[in-house]
Amino acid sequence: MASIFGHAFVAVALGKSFSKPQQTSELFLLAVLCAVIPDADVIGFYFDISYGSFWGHRGFSHSFVFALFFGVLIAFIFYKQHFLSKKGILLMFFFFLCTASHSILDAMTTGGKGVAFFSPFNDTRYFFSWRPIKVSPICIARFFSERGLKVIFSELIWIGIPGTIYILITFLIQKNRKKP
Repeated sequence: MASIFGHAFVAVALGKSFSKPQQTSELFLLAVLCAVIPDADVIGFYFDISYGSFWGHRGFSHSFVFALFFGVLIAFIFYKQHFLSKKGILLMFFFFLCTASHSILDAMTTGGKGVAFFSPFNDTRYFFSWRPIKVSPICIARFFSERGLKVIFSELIWIGIPGTIYILITFLIQKNRKKP
């Protein structure tokens, strides 16, 4: 998996797509929640749920179906007044993207057993053929080690740089829209 920091940064970068008044702390907190929630499945390790099972790590909670469900749920709970409006649909799509970004990043890592993108319809685990992101240790203690530094460095290159470029582009687009 990519680290919690990498997942969170992608959600923040995507949140910068919204106009300044819409960029609230609530929006960013919910976006980060969506981006990290798929890894709640690691609790299964404590209950002897096998890695490759439906409920295992990178299983159903990493699927696009889960991302869609969770994105709709977050929009419904926190933006109920806009739920079926154009803004509500945009928010559902945004939260879906934040949740799905988790699985996409994980499929670009150097470790694990792949991601069940199409669960519950197909539990096959997939990786992308291009996997530049060093896999993050699940244990927090191992994260603060030489291996953790390698993860941070690879994420700075493969998540941080593209994310920062995306933020700069959205900033320039928004700035140009304000000009008469």
